[in-house]
Amino acid sequence: MAEGGRPQARLRSRGSWWRRILVEPARPRWIASQPNARWYAVATVCVGAFMGQLDASIVIVALPSVGGAFHSPLGAVVWVGLAYLLTLVALVTAVGRLADMIGHKLLYTYGFVVFVVGSALCGLAPTLVSLDGFRVLQGVGAAMLQANSVAIIALAMPPEKIGRAMGIQGAAQGLGLAMGPAVGGLLIAAGGWRLIFYANVPVGIVATALAWFLIPRSRDLQERVGFDWLGLLLFVPAVAGLLYAVTFLGDQGGQVPAGILGLLAGCVVLGVAFVLWERRSKAPLVDLRLFRRGAFSVGVSSGLLAYLVMFGSLYLVTYYLRYGPAQLSSAAIGLQLTVMPVAFGVTAPLAGRAADRLGARPLTVAGMLACAASLALLGLSRPVGAALLLPLAALGVGLGLFTPPNNAGIMGAAPRTEAGVASGILNMTRGMGASMGQAFVALVLGLAAGSLRLPSQVTGGFGVSAVLLAAVALLAGGLAALRSGEPLEVRAPLRQE
Repeated sequence: MAEGGRPQARLRSRGSWWRRILVEPARPRWIASQPNARWYAVATVCVGAFMGQLDASIVIVALPSVGGAFHSPLGAVVWVGLAYLLTLVALVTAVGRLADMIGHKLLYTYGFVVFVVGSALCGLAPTLVSLDGFRVLQGVGAAMLQANSVAIIALAMPPEKIGRAMGIQGAAQGLGLAMGPAVGGLLIAAGGWRLIFYANVPVGIVATALAWFLIPRSRDLQERVGFDWLGLLLFVPAVAGLLYAVTFLGDQGGQVPAGILGLLAGCVVLGVAFVLWERRSKAPLVDLRLFRRGAFSVGVSSGLLAYLVMFGSLYLVTYYLRYGPAQLSSAAIGLQLTVMPVAFGVTAPLAGRAADRLGARPLTVAGMLACAASLALLGLSRPVGAALLLPLAALGVGLGLFTPPNNAGIMGAAPRTEAGVASGILNMTRGMGASMGQAFVALVLGLAAGSLRLPSQVTGGFGVSAVLLAAVALLAGGLAALRSGEPLEVRAPLRQE
């Protein structure tokens, strides 16, 4: 029998080839029989995690070159990044819901295909508008990958190794984030900005093959029912509008035009309508009962604040190094910032392994306390030069202690049949946290330091912003302390094929 109680053979026998490609294939027996077969799936997911973070940081480096190539102002060029992020955040939860019905492996594998096609088209884009459109296609592929990556790990691994696997994936993300600026600079120097998109093509093709052969078929799927299209129509504009408004506030230093206030009000109305509809829907896009589980709601809320701290700190330190007393070049800034993701990547696997024995609470609380201490040190001492590296490294260690156990705790609290939705919500909080972190820092900088024209003003604003980010980290640690102190929830792993 197939996963979810549907015979795969019967599905394959019906209809034409296009129906057959919508059925997940089993791994070859010689792969499934290997003692480390589950770790092959984790390794494949790590390829996607690495690519996603590498691509995000590379594109940021390439934006000035893109603007110069198309003779476009900065306000138009930022949509190259924003179009991708809006699409990813708006769709990742819906894709997770779909994957819970038709298969995590299927959508993850085809996510690589969509991402590769989108990358190739981005490299060929003749205009800035077409590049924005192809970035939307890339965002669809990224949503298919991110909605299923954590779910595949949580479902494929035995319960006593889920934390370790999450830690390894976190290390892959940290490595991709750390290498992005350097790799992007080399690619742009070698062949221009188009090369950063072309580079995704061969890697993505290899990753597609790995996913098809190394990831196990999905089991315990939900019955295929009508998709919640009304829920999707309410959810996507609400989330995308909120993300755009938050990002706009970040770019404007916290100023709130009337149009943005109207957009935020519309998001609230759509959000309320979405919740009311989901409560009465027989097949909701998001099962709101998930949030009644303490471990899930605590993990999501503390994770959102942790991502705000992570990306807000990156934005704050970048601004401080560029316009503060040091006034470093972009290359020097990238080199100093690498300390944080490298520390994250080194710590994450260790934290994941420890979470399998200790549970999520002690590690997530300790991680946020470490973040709060390092940010408070940054804010009070306002270091320059090498003195900045140690607090940045401590910040990376704290985030590395927090993220894998928190992710494992979220996935452990979700039913197996809703792993895709849980994974989608988890990844949506990352995108929202990134935008909220930038907007928060921009608002505080604007209020605390005025025009920010003098290095002394930037230094003062940096100190206030860092201390407030430390307060957010303490709040995240307080929320994390509310979760149960029990070990990660024990769930039966997937049967090997």
